[in-house]
Amino acid sequence: MKKYLSIGLFLLGLFIHPNKAISGNTPEELYENLQKQLAVGWNTWDTRSVLTHVFLPYGFAVDLNIMDIDGSRVKKFRIGDRAKGAPLLQPGPHSFDGAYTKITVDWRGYKLQVESAAVGFKNVILIKPLTGTKRGGRLVVIPESLWKRGNTLTVDNLGFTLASRDKAVEIKTYIEGELKGKNGREFILSLDTPIAICCGEKMNLDHAMAFINDRAQDFVHSNQKCFGENYDCYNAMQSVLAWDNIYDPSIRKVITPVSRIWSSEWFASEDFGGFTLFCWDTYFASMMLAVGNKELAYANAVEITKAITESGFVPNCFYSNNFKSRDRSQPPVGSLAVWTIYKQYQEKWFLELLYKELLTWNRWWNQNREYEGLLCLGSNPYEKVTYFRSEFDTNCHYGAVLESGLDNSPMYDGVPFNKQKHLLEQHDVGMSSLYIMDCDYLALIAEELGHKEDVIELRNRAKYYRNNLEGLWDEKTGFYYNRSTQNMKFNYRTSPTCFYPLLAKVPTQNQAERMIKEHLLNTDEFWGEYVIPSVPKNDPAFKDNEYWRGRIWAPLNFLVYLGLNNYKFSEVRHVFAEKSKKLLLKSWLSHGYVFENYNALTGEGDDVLRSDKFYHWGALLGYISLIENGVVSKCN
Repeated sequence: MKKYLSIGLFLLGLFIHPNKAISGNTPEELYENLQKQLAVGWNTWDTRSVLTHVFLPYGFAVDLNIMDIDGSRVKKFRIGDRAKGAPLLQPGPHSFDGAYTKITVDWRGYKLQVESAAVGFKNVILIKPLTGTKRGGRLVVIPESLWKRGNTLTVDNLGFTLASRDKAVEIKTYIEGELKGKNGREFILSLDTPIAICCGEKMNLDHAMAFINDRAQDFVHSNQKCFGENYDCYNAMQSVLAWDNIYDPSIRKVITPVSRIWSSEWFASEDFGGFTLFCWDTYFASMMLAVGNKELAYANAVEITKAITESGFVPNCFYSNNFKSRDRSQPPVGSLAVWTIYKQYQEKWFLELLYKELLTWNRWWNQNREYEGLLCLGSNPYEKVTYFRSEFDTNCHYGAVLESGLDNSPMYDGVPFNKQKHLLEQHDVGMSSLYIMDCDYLALIAEELGHKEDVIELRNRAKYYRNNLEGLWDEKTGFYYNRSTQNMKFNYRTSPTCFYPLLAKVPTQNQAERMIKEHLLNTDEFWGEYVIPSVPKNDPAFKDNEYWRGRIWAPLNFLVYLGLNNYKFSEVRHVFAEKSKKLLLKSWLSHGYVFENYNALTGEGDDVLRSDKFYHWGALLGYISLIENGVVSKCN
């Protein structure tokens, strides 16, 4: 019996038992094994195109291009690509493990549906023309060996065979369709009739369609049965996460960047792809992933935490050429995410693996961003490492504002930056509140791991900042505000971060009621058909409708919702969750998009250019609904 059959049985066992316990002794070994388990089988692993199907760990690939009558072709397929002449993609369901995917493509009038189904070595890709499609187009099927891995390729009239150089694993691929010609290793087929690309088993077109249909029904019906009336929210969340999920060969890890657009436009290369991980974005992704896939939840929480800088903080961003924002961090939601995931799966090694970095990061805030009892945003100078352009935006106002996560928020307009202290001269209510929350959750983690002295340290620190945060309350207006460190005057330009003291459990119930009644439910400020705008409607910047100046952002909704959970606001919380759900499903059900941000008046996500069409944290709008409806346990 050939060697590749025995290896195949091992790999197939991983497909059949995706949640099988992994072996290992230390947390580091357990995690390394988990990553190896993830990086197996057929999936849309390559960041550069969702129509490139890759078999891991070997890097076998089937790449699909579309060719027009005039011979021009499109090679890259990225959801939400706004480049001139780019194909329009409408994503559909996508299982985390690549067992089933569905997407529609529209390029120069060629309208196609592309589905795939995979089991073990077998992967079937079905391409069907849709009603109204232009005729005469061509599909170019290209076998590839990605990332300079040691593979061989042989081509014949029926298809091709990809094999590891030692022949330990080889997969024969057959092509069913109207073949129009070959050009070297490229197969050129008519797009006027259905095409089936069958990896690992020869099938006729009917057999391939039946195979795809069976897997589609299994996947969709399983999720519908599991999530019931919450299916649409979960489907949107799973799809955006699964389509954005990639394998990056430069770090040899499975990760879930914010979107393929961000990843492939920042540090993509022809040989090694690229990725973009942002701090709080990735922690939120790990929380959402935990609903359907423990391994991916762990992977993303671990990779962003282990990206901790030499100075001891989790960076605002981490890219594939080892660029990290070594001058600044981002909102500290790591302990929230890690504790939430742990409460679901109860695997203590996961806490042990990340505790040291989380504690180091927590202490860094206190040592580097505290000024007279509260936190300020900052940006530190450092010796350049990569000489990427962003390494020049350090120790400055712009870098400090980026630490907030609210890049162009009007709350920071005109606030001085102190280059000697490396701080904005403003106490930040949002960051201070999130830091208190981080201390609270990290204390729970420390307690779970038996670090008694750390528990005392963290709870004392939380108490210190909690007491000081009370000073940002304005009794006259019933709200919390940022405050100048120069003259101790309030900055009355607000955003949803001014509700974050609810996360820190600082307001009394009476104060919280004033915040909600006088501000959140105030239609001149934050309330409306769609919620919650990144600046109140009565702020002049609301009319800008540009990025964090007036648009709705799902992470703000999510954090305000968690704050509401700490107080007696069951009715408001429920309506808030329903409005968030409505906003997500508006674009998802009509076009299959999950936007980076949304218009606060119309609920549209595609009305401006600075709103990625398929950015995974947009699905937090549905995650809120899953929490509210009891599908996901509350974080406490």
